[in-house]
Amino acid sequence: MSGLKAGDRFPEDVAFNYIPWTPENASLISCGKPQVYQTASAFAGKKAVLISTPGAFTPGCTQRHLPGFISNLTALKAKGVDTVAVIAYNDAWVMSAWGKAYGIEGDDIVFLSDPEARFSRSIGWASGTRGARYALVVDDGVVTYAGKEEGAGEIVASSVETILAKL
Repeated sequence: MSGLKAGDRFPEDVAFNYIPWTPENASLISCGKPQVYQTASAFAGKKAVLISTPGAFTPGCTQRHLPGFISNLTALKAKGVDTVAVIAYNDAWVMSAWGKAYGIEGDDIVFLSDPEARFSRSIGWASGTRGARYALVVDDGVVTYAGKEEGAGEIVASSVETILAKL
């Protein structure tokens, strides 16, 4: 498969690993227990924005890509977004720590592990051993926007500004 495009059904068998935020594991050094995040049930009847980053705590992802989604969460919600899901090839503990480092609480933004970039590979949007940088908008199981960055370091097709314009 070479990516997803608007009008495609989001694959029903997609599962990521994650550690849900709870008050008990809110500390950066609390580990929590990884669980399976089934997108079929998590995205059912909802509008979700899924952003793929090459890696947690990397400069472009941490300093330029993710902050826009965090600071514009209210604007995304105002346009009907129920969930923002951030994926990277890192394990669930690293992804959880990345969310905690930003002070993210609850499930408005979930940090999901795409082990070995399996999902990204399955849609043809991997970059070496990592997932490529891309964004998808999924509305009740249907992809309404799909944008993959073409150049290294680019954050245009997957930026929050582009997503807001497409909603």
